[in-house]
Amino acid sequence: MTTTVRLGTRGSTMALAQARHVARELESAHAGLAVRIVPVSTHGDRWTGSLVTAGGKGAFTSEIDALLQAGDIDLAVHCLKDIPGDVALPEGICIAAYLPRDDPRDALISRDGLRLDQLARDAVVGTSAVRRQAQLQRARPDLRVKPIRGNVDSRIARLDSGDVDAIVVAACGLHRIGQAHRITQVLPAELMGPAVGAGTVVVTTRTSGPAYALVMAVDDPDSRDTSLAERALLHRFGASCNSAVSGHASIDRDTVTLHAAVYAPEGDRTLATVVAGDRTAAPALGRQAADELLALGARKLLDPYLR
Repeated sequence: MTTTVRLGTRGSTMALAQARHVARELESAHAGLAVRIVPVSTHGDRWTGSLVTAGGKGAFTSEIDALLQAGDIDLAVHCLKDIPGDVALPEGICIAAYLPRDDPRDALISRDGLRLDQLARDAVVGTSAVRRQAQLQRARPDLRVKPIRGNVDSRIARLDSGDVDAIVVAACGLHRIGQAHRITQVLPAELMGPAVGAGTVVVTTRTSGPAYALVMAVDDPDSRDTSLAERALLHRFGASCNSAVSGHASIDRDTVTLHAAVYAPEGDRTLATVVAGDRTAAPALGRQAADELLALGARKLLDPYLR
């Protein structure tokens, strides 16, 4: 007998690629399971302005969450970095699985094949992420950063049309949509601190019902523990996608190491820390890192983003 579950996802090329990957993993883990992908058009996908006025990252998840709560879909797949970290998940919804993490770093694509340090003075670099904007200004204050939004395909199109000289996007996203050959430079984490949750795909479900048990089969413990550390950092700050915060955790055996930083909007000041501890205390490590940065004055750097 075949059991069918409905998997909700955004309708972009990358989101559908992620959903197909999750579907294959679930079907491989459970004989007789069929996953039907349900594309959902979200407010964040339709909105072309700033995410600040679109309701932040919740703009990419709220419609899907509503379908999940109503029972119209059984599961949902998201990039973890698109799930708001400053508020709790909607009632009755939980993250049931964290898939193995892909490369969390950002990548530069330039029209002339130039690396970041080779771009001409006053070159225009496109990105909508304030985290990237602040770090670009820190590394190259002579560049002009232009906010651009849209899916990866549309941002590459704007680059090719000459609207910008380069763009900064997630390296893993380019791999997922078959555009990795466009990468000019993968930016090291020391130069461009990754976003909290970058590279991690998660599956959400209702907290009650049979779907939760199905999804646990594809959960990766290392990805779960590093993600919990990173998201605890963001939650402690009360920060969201509108804040220039980076957090990247790695795991070696039972030790989690978290690199965290906060950036001033103009990139002229950075506060950073590194904490490490046992994986069983991963969320506590995130809170510890946030507290250390707050003690150094991180609130003054965060406040301009939270207004």
